[in-house]
Amino acid sequence: MKKGYAIKLLAATTAMALIAGCDRPLDFDLRGKLGSGADTSSAARDATASRPSPDDRGIISYPNYQVAVAKRGDTLSALATRIGADANELARYNGIQTGDSLRAGEVIALPNRVAEPSPATGAITSGPIQPASVDITELAEGAIDRAQPAAVTPAAAPQTDRTQSMVEPVRHKVSRGESAYTISRLYNVSVRSLADWNGLGSDFAIREGQFLLIPTNLAPMPETQAAEATKPGAGSPTPVPPSAATPLPEAVPTPAVAVPSAPTHDLGKTQTQTASAGKFSYPVRGKIIREYAKGKNEGIDISAPAGTPIGAAGAGTVAAITSDADQVPIIVVKHPDNLLTVYANVGNITVKKGDSVNRGQKLATVRAGDAPFLHFEVRKGFESVDPLPYLQ
Repeated sequence: MKKGYAIKLLAATTAMALIAGCDRPLDFDLRGKLGSGADTSSAARDATASRPSPDDRGIISYPNYQVAVAKRGDTLSALATRIGADANELARYNGIQTGDSLRAGEVIALPNRVAEPSPATGAITSGPIQPASVDITELAEGAIDRAQPAAVTPAAAPQTDRTQSMVEPVRHKVSRGESAYTISRLYNVSVRSLADWNGLGSDFAIREGQFLLIPTNLAPMPETQAAEATKPGAGSPTPVPPSAATPLPEAVPTPAVAVPSAPTHDLGKTQTQTASAGKFSYPVRGKIIREYAKGKNEGIDISAPAGTPIGAAGAGTVAAITSDADQVPIIVVKHPDNLLTVYANVGNITVKKGDSVNRGQKLATVRAGDAPFLHFEVRKGFESVDPLPYLQ
């Protein structure tokens, strides 16, 4: 969805921290971690929202696509007539025949958009379902507050009017050899939710070329798993307690761990003067495709190939790792002098909340997309500022 990357990608500081390499959301039920025999974390993770209600024609509309939901007794031809679409084109697009019978609730993908839902078509609101926008300043402040040492508790999910706003689900086209079970495992959703969303039969049968809507989480979840609670005695070294009889040994600074440089993020080769002159270094190399504009774009967008390592702009502490309404992760790093750096449109996160990071240390990689990029912000307190003076 393209609703302004600054809003879409940075409406993100409402979730808990993530760690690298994990692919499941935060465990909201901690009983399994605390020794109880009952562990409902899997059920908590797999909780999904209900599919939005279609209008009277059966249309569910999102910004990037529309689907039609079949009624009892529908054939593909009858559905096409009801929504004003070409039956033959609809059949080719979905890999079925015009005379095929459809199950009640079965989802049919539309190759072209039809008239948008409106009260006149039986919808509650007009136009496609849109993602909820969130005040990044308010959310960033909450994320930093939660980054302070405290008991691990789940963040409150933002209240969303699901009749008007909701995460746009992934639309998966079934390939040969796939089953409902393999697809549900691929997206970490239950096969029952997948069946409910797509009107599958009791045997969960699907066909090659069929489009399936992937159920969205009940609350916005990060696409990688949050960190497990640190076990007692693990994590940061326990400081030596003071003693009146024996003075504390002189602290020996721990040398910084050298981070191997890679050609894709060795910023010194192309931006030595820029990085050395400013407080921060560029997190990735690339062309700035969108400049800072207060109130419109709170940072800069830097074009970079998908998978490009993202380096920390400066030494600091990972204050928060959360996600936006589209489950796109965002990383917030806290630096001295009341400065924050924000990295959005990221994936494959390699740090967790509370980690100390060095300048240039890999935080994540650039997410894949039609035009992959990194959204980067510098904030003084919680006010965004133009990043370029800090990078030059």
